[in-house]
Amino acid sequence: MMTCMPSGLPSGVTLARHYYRDVVAPLLANRWPALPHAAARLGSGSDVLGMDDDTSRDHDWGLRLTLLVPPGSVDDVAEHLEKTLPDTYADLPTRFASTWDPVVRQRVEVATVEAFVTSRLGLDASGILNAVDWLCLTGQSLLEVTAGPVFTDTAGTLTRLREKLGWYPDPVWLYVVAADWTRLGEDLPLMGRTGQRGDELGSRVLAGRITQTAMHLAFMLARTWPPYPKWLGTMLTQLPVASELVPALTTVMAADHWRQRQHAMRDALEILHHAQREAGLPTPPGEVAEPFFDRPFLGIRPETVTLLLSDVTDPLVRQLPPGVGAVEQWADNVKVLTDPTRRVRLARHQFTVHTATS
Repeated sequence: MMTCMPSGLPSGVTLARHYYRDVVAPLLANRWPALPHAAARLGSGSDVLGMDDDTSRDHDWGLRLTLLVPPGSVDDVAEHLEKTLPDTYADLPTRFASTWDPVVRQRVEVATVEAFVTSRLGLDASGILNAVDWLCLTGQSLLEVTAGPVFTDTAGTLTRLREKLGWYPDPVWLYVVAADWTRLGEDLPLMGRTGQRGDELGSRVLAGRITQTAMHLAFMLARTWPPYPKWLGTMLTQLPVASELVPALTTVMAADHWRQRQHAMRDALEILHHAQREAGLPTPPGEVAEPFFDRPFLGIRPETVTLLLSDVTDPLVRQLPPGVGAVEQWADNVKVLTDPTRRVRLARHQFTVHTATS
């Protein structure tokens, strides 16, 4: 089969785009000329985020595509592709095993828009999402729907759903940002206290926790979904605050003494405080960090949190437990966060119990 691939090793997205154009689209058009569908590179894989490189090609990388078709067409389209796809394209096999499926088969994922999105989010996003629904989602699960390129969407259903999932509703956004500041306020004085007692290892561990929360907050203030940990630092460098925040956080992590660590963390928090003001969210005047009682440690000014929550009028959000936030802010177990059904069940239980007793 003739190919029109660029020379050299392509990115996964480029490969998927040409695979659809040169192979999959003609096969669909020959069998169903008027079939409404969307073709994209969505779901898992570093290439969806534009992060793939030579190392990415050792597993689960290759001729992958997401093909979304109307209900009733899924099985027929999948069967047609399995029978008619060539053995190779661009010198790569069209059928291969993966880490989640040892069977050698074609890797065009055929589904309806609704089924695909539900498989990633763990809930049906086609209807109205309330605050608890949003808090059941991780940034990575949303990126698996919204980050990858769409090559065609003849019905527009996928495009509309991606726009809907582009960012939190404002009340939920305020609640999540407030939760990050709450977490920072809980951990910040402990970083100094452990260091003061000579426990530099404990202080470093707490600095890592605080840094991760600060990174999450940076994504929240930039209205950008954060990826899973492997790409968190890389994608942080793409945010507007990166030129100031990355050096500050790097200094925090490299500091040899808790006082140096605390000083650098104060700088990082002021950068985030300014970013919050630039984002149009309420902030108290002056610095965000303050002395922790009479001790030589830092805490977060309480008004930083209360000002954010005072603007929330949504009755469901106002019933939520303050300082808890979205599931990725209070759970870090990979088996929970990467299993959509388990994650949503756990998160809904957490919030349902609270709102039912409030």
